Amino acid sequence: MNNLDYGIIGNCQSAALISKYGSLDWCCLPNFDSYSVFAKILDENKGGSFEIEVSDDYVISQKYIHKTNILVTEFSNGEDIFECIDFMPRYKNDDGTYYAPSDIVRYIKLVSGAPKFKIKYDPKLEYAMGTTNHEIKEEYIKSVTNEEKYDTLYLYSDLDLVSVLAGEEIVLQDHAFFLISYHEKILKQSLERCYLKLQRTRVYWLNWSENTTSYKIYNDQILRSALVLKLLSYDKSGAVLAAATTSLPETIGEVRNWDYRFCWIRDASMVIKVISNLGHKRLAQRFLQFIIDIIPDKDEKIQIMYGINGEKRLTEKTLDHLEGYKKSSPVRIGNAAYHQKQNDIYGILMDVIYQQFMKFDCNLDNSEGLWTICKSIVHIVNVNWEKPDKGIWEFRTEERHFTFSKLLCWVAVDRAIKIGKLINKTNKNERWIVLRDRIHNDIYQNAWNEEKQAYTQSYGSPDLDASTLLMEPYGFIEATDPRFVSTVMATEKELCNDGLMYRYKNKDDFGLPSSSFTICSFWFINSLYKIGEQEKAKKLFDQLLGYSNHLGLFSEDIDFKTKRLLGNFPQAYSHLALIETAANFSGGVTKEEKLMETIH
Repeated sequence: MNNLDYGIIGNCQSAALISKYGSLDWCCLPNFDSYSVFAKILDENKGGSFEIEVSDDYVISQKYIHKTNILVTEFSNGEDIFECIDFMPRYKNDDGTYYAPSDIVRYIKLVSGAPKFKIKYDPKLEYAMGTTNHEIKEEYIKSVTNEEKYDTLYLYSDLDLVSVLAGEEIVLQDHAFFLISYHEKILKQSLERCYLKLQRTRVYWLNWSENTTSYKIYNDQILRSALVLKLLSYDKSGAVLAAATTSLPETIGEVRNWDYRFCWIRDASMVIKVISNLGHKRLAQRFLQFIIDIIPDKDEKIQIMYGINGEKRLTEKTLDHLEGYKKSSPVRIGNAAYHQKQNDIYGILMDVIYQQFMKFDCNLDNSEGLWTICKSIVHIVNVNWEKPDKGIWEFRTEERHFTFSKLLCWVAVDRAIKIGKLINKTNKNERWIVLRDRIHNDIYQNAWNEEKQAYTQSYGSPDLDASTLLMEPYGFIEATDPRFVSTVMATEKELCNDGLMYRYKNKDDFGLPSSSFTICSFWFINSLYKIGEQEKAKKLFDQLLGYSNHLGLFSEDIDFKTKRLLGNFPQAYSHLALIETAANFSGGVTKEEKLMETIH
């Protein structure tokens, strides 16, 4: 397996990764950010997995049930065929609440013949830090660890539990089930009960997909990406995770390994824009409320990221007993980047608040609280915008005057002025307009490099940076402006490698990356589209879509040479950018709207 060939299942409480061979290689229970119960993806020997082993004459294939997050892995030798249907239950109860337990159901469907397989059931609780022992009880296998701290896991099945745990050959005579649960079940588990959960979960996802805006082209790719984003949303708080994994490396054998099971404020603006446009305003609103709830008092520092329940301390530590994905250590949990100062965060937040006022109804309390935040942000920007920072790419050493950070300071003041107009609070606008113009002029004069004919990464630098391509989407510059067109062309010349983009090429803390940051390629394609290079943009977009895995999923990075997926997976930011780019190619027109045009 070279290409992160995994499917993701989940229920907005946690998620699991299942390989194209049907091996459950990653899951944290009970929540996304809990300790792992399966972590083979981070250590093939120690991590723990739940595998279905068949003889070499079986062909294994995998797909999602259309318009759902239910994954089907088929095992066939031509005569003997069975399917493993994997899902985490999620559906509405009669009282309107959601049933989303810390469970994984593996429904084994007999298609034909008498298939034979063995089960390797090998959970390793608590990141495999201690020994996990198994006890066979009447109704379940109980897995226990108590070396680091006490934890348990339960496996229910209608197959013989002794044979399952011993890895003995099983001849499938009828449909069967496995149910992995973090909690001991109160009701007796049965095949019929699991089948009912499967059908209810299927209906839930079909209804969700039906409520998603459809587009005239690239609709399947947009919907799959939307389903990924929904899986990465945490129902309890409304947070959206950057990815479901930790420490999948940006480059094999190197140390750019980070924990992405957190909520970055920077992603918030894009999540809310994209998800709202897809028709899922409740999801967008709940995420917005999460952001509003964690915004601190008037003078407290805003962090770039928070835990999925709003935690502020995300202490980073390494798990030295795990060898890492493809032996790429270290394995990290927690993320020290939460300490960093990044001035772009204020513009991101203000853009989010502006969208709240534009898209959603605000009650008076909410509006007054948000207006207080707006004024505080402009005050903070006024004090800080001329200072250097770590920048969007979270350089862990030197601080500089990054163009993107200055751009987002401009965005903060620009959106505050617009919010003031929306709510008839324009008494500060005169002062704010002066500040906005000062920042604009500062960027115009200092970020532009005459020799490169481009806006560059930081003031006085000759280095190009893909983040400058966002100057147009944020409204700083028109797509037709010669400076923007020239910046796009110069960025392509310096940072594009066979249709894939470097974030930047200048020396950083780790040296030149050998992989492309997926979202930057989408930014570049969008920029080409905006400046009138539609045909070229579409060709590159189709090429980029071809680098997804077998299920249409993207991680954070793509290796320039091999085109294999790298980095944490699946990556919310990559799928957000995919949706935005595909929607641009559709001209934002849905299939229904196109049909109406034809009728009239």
